[in-house]
Amino acid sequence: MNEIIQLLQSHRSIRKFKDEALSEDTIDLLVRAAQSASTSSYVQSYSIIGVTDLEKKKQLREISGQPYVEHNGHLFVFVVDYNRHYALGEHLNQSVEDYFGTTESLLVGTVDASLASQNMAIAAESMGLGICFIGSLRNNMQHVIEILNLPEYTYPLFGMVVGVPENEGSQKERLPVEVIYHENGYKAFDYSNYADYDTRTAAYYRLRTNGARSDRWSEQVIGMLSQKARLEVDSVLKQQGFLKQ
Repeated sequence: MNEIIQLLQSHRSIRKFKDEALSEDTIDLLVRAAQSASTSSYVQSYSIIGVTDLEKKKQLREISGQPYVEHNGHLFVFVVDYNRHYALGEHLNQSVEDYFGTTESLLVGTVDASLASQNMAIAAESMGLGICFIGSLRNNMQHVIEILNLPEYTYPLFGMVVGVPENEGSQKERLPVEVIYHENGYKAFDYSNYADYDTRTAAYYRLRTNGARSDRWSEQVIGMLSQKARLEVDSVLKQQGFLKQ
């Protein structure tokens, strides 16, 4: 196993950081690493906003509900961004506005930003830093838009906190390869392929919480998915110029 694969397989989310801000050089390196990710048709349909203003970080923490959104080495927000393309179209007297309302444009931008963020995460971990993705910024996407002054044809996808870890955190086992990888077609569901994983997940939580939790992965995930969440995301995306066709 080479060093890169070992790094990938040792990933864990870090939620407590030392009170050490990232240097400008480190931030620059991380952003450049993110930009090196693949991008659909060279569109580069994302922007990355670094949040250093303490009041803005506090407001974003209140949206997220997670203290590490405020207390970290640096907070990045990944934004799907076609605003620059709209402005370029006006500059070149060519309308591209119809494209932004399509589901395809939403997918392209979301994938572009996600690939860039994963590059940043790997780069940060290779430097001994810890990271945690912050999808909970979508708890109130409209307020995030207002806090960060995001224009039309953009939307905040998620945040990422980066910093010097206060502790090692704990690593959650992933699903068995056999249920993730399908060859030449989709395999039918068979719970027996998940049973041992559920047992190990329950043991993980039992150990991590001193017995306060012992839920299995299937119970946890289905419990979450059974609840309606963030229904306003659809209307905010349409307000921002997406999903209009």
